[in-house]
Amino acid sequence: MAASAREDGRRGQEHGRRGCEHYDRGCLLKAPCCDKLYTCRLCHDNNEDHQLDRFKVKEVQCINCEKIQHAQQICEECSTLFGEYYCNICHLFDKDKKQYHCENCGICRIGPKEDFFHCLKCNLCLAMNLQGKHKCIENVSRQNCPICLEDIHTSRIVAHVLPCGHLLHRTCYEEMLKEGYRCPLCMHSALDMTRYWRQLDDEVAQTPMPSEYQNMTVDILCNDCNGRSTVQFHILGMKCNICESYNTAQAGGCRISLDQQ
Repeated sequence: MAASAREDGRRGQEHGRRGCEHYDRGCLLKAPCCDKLYTCRLCHDNNEDHQLDRFKVKEVQCINCEKIQHAQQICEECSTLFGEYYCNICHLFDKDKKQYHCENCGICRIGPKEDFFHCLKCNLCLAMNLQGKHKCIENVSRQNCPICLEDIHTSRIVAHVLPCGHLLHRTCYEEMLKEGYRCPLCMHSALDMTRYWRQLDDEVAQTPMPSEYQNMTVDILCNDCNGRSTVQFHILGMKCNICESYNTAQAGGCRISLDQQ
């Protein structure tokens, strides 16, 4: 339900902040869609059956004097600072987190700005250390996170770029690693597995297969390099002959060499 300015301000102060759990701010947004007052678009969307368009917000209400006025950074009545940071495009009010408005993304990002660049093909701001070092997928940020199925482009959660180029929310990526190591979209390894593959080499070498399986071969498809190869079957894993990854899948039946039949 929509909150009054004083009630919202009081709840925030009880928790040592202004505003809501999402943003530190000294005003409420007047939703242009329903004329209700909410601290932020997320609070609105969590309580209504429609979404607030941040770009159409025209008015705000001060949490101190309750004057409704044009969206601006400082209250025209009591001089309350609505936000250390204010964007007059997104109508984002918050404490200073080195935010900046990216014209290409169309929304505000947490900076500092000099630590990020906008990849035109991915259509997303990425950390400078990924410039020229990531696999581009056109408009990848416009796809939902394959783990939680929620929006990535406008999410307040940082996006994590996998080696294959696909994006996950960082929190979803961290949870995924507790269960597996593959990209949920393409099955490519989601992190550098080289060290683990070499450990698996040692385990395979120390675990000989029973005699009836020692000359058994199988066709495999590598999820990392997409190459196909024929290798010796082993219960612990089958290593790609091309890139030496164990992230492989059986692509055919097992065969035993004729001289062993």
